[in-house]
Amino acid sequence: MEPIWAVGLMTGTVLDGNIDVALIKTDGERVADFGTYTLAPYPQSIRSLLEETLRQARVWNFEGPEPAIFHEAEEALTRAQSAAVKDLVESYGLTMADIGVVGFHGQTVLHRAPQPGRIGRTRQLGDGELMAALLGTKVAYDFRSADVAAGGQGAPLAAAYHAALLKDADASGDTAVLNLGGVGNITWWDGKNAIVAFDTGPANAPVNDFIKSKGLGEMDRDGKLAAAGKVDEARLERLLQHPYLTKPYPKSLDRFDFTAAMADGLGAEDGAATLTAFTVSAVGKALDLLPRRPKRLAVSGGGRRNRTMMAMLGRRAGVEVVQAETLGWKGDAVEAECFAFLAVRVLRGLPISFPSTTGVPQPMRGGKLAG
Repeated sequence: MEPIWAVGLMTGTVLDGNIDVALIKTDGERVADFGTYTLAPYPQSIRSLLEETLRQARVWNFEGPEPAIFHEAEEALTRAQSAAVKDLVESYGLTMADIGVVGFHGQTVLHRAPQPGRIGRTRQLGDGELMAALLGTKVAYDFRSADVAAGGQGAPLAAAYHAALLKDADASGDTAVLNLGGVGNITWWDGKNAIVAFDTGPANAPVNDFIKSKGLGEMDRDGKLAAAGKVDEARLERLLQHPYLTKPYPKSLDRFDFTAAMADGLGAEDGAATLTAFTVSAVGKALDLLPRRPKRLAVSGGGRRNRTMMAMLGRRAGVEVVQAETLGWKGDAVEAECFAFLAVRVLRGLPISFPSTTGVPQPMRGGKLAG
């Protein structure tokens, strides 16, 4: 298949109020052109709506009928994201007629990993049929449900894209890709056939929630608070006994599996420092689980902007740390680009998840196609 233009959308569980929108040209195996990327802010009304939706989702917890707010939030975010796609495409000098497919991840409101004897559950809000109608193009959406129904974790899904990036950057197996969003996830590829991916632990979500709870803004910008604080090493040592951290992969997390409560009783600086240290120490434990410990981590996602987190990562995880940009990638765009890439794989009927990434029995196709 000839490469086609595809748009990918991602809004993370960290709820930073932005829509990541990326345009790439791909055949679902390699990237021919990295196109363009933008961060489109949601209006405050949708941010507030999504925060309330996530709150109600935790109360619902897959029991009984879905909260009515899901429908309202789904339509609002679908319309906002459709507008963001159109704006990006036109700003690049293309029209929607030039776009082969849009990859619409939607907003994860709840994710429950499978347990022995119980399949997992996952819910992303996003109306693919509505988006296809609004944009007049094919839309791939609901990327995780088929994987979960087959007994998989439903996450992380970035592995196929990360491996495609590593093919051109470092096929030695010495570099792994780490995404630091609300949750951290890692992908390791041996340069041949073996690909491993899983959620390492929390990333920005607990520290962001902690800072918000202190009335100090949305996040610890540049890691300034953490840099001024002192890690509670005794508490950190206790936190690092959590069974998830040594559990064999495949494994995945919900945004609220690790929370700001880990820093209860600490001041702003010490709490930020301790939560940041926990995030990076969890990554160190994840590296020990891989078939071969990589020498270098290429970091994407918002966490790579946190200087304290990046410096701590090198020290506490015992690994060379570089920003995704060092390898010629757009660090903020990788997750959105991933869903453009996966959308083309959905279009082509190629697998998007694998036994060693989500734990499905065999490589699996996924996603639904509208339009």
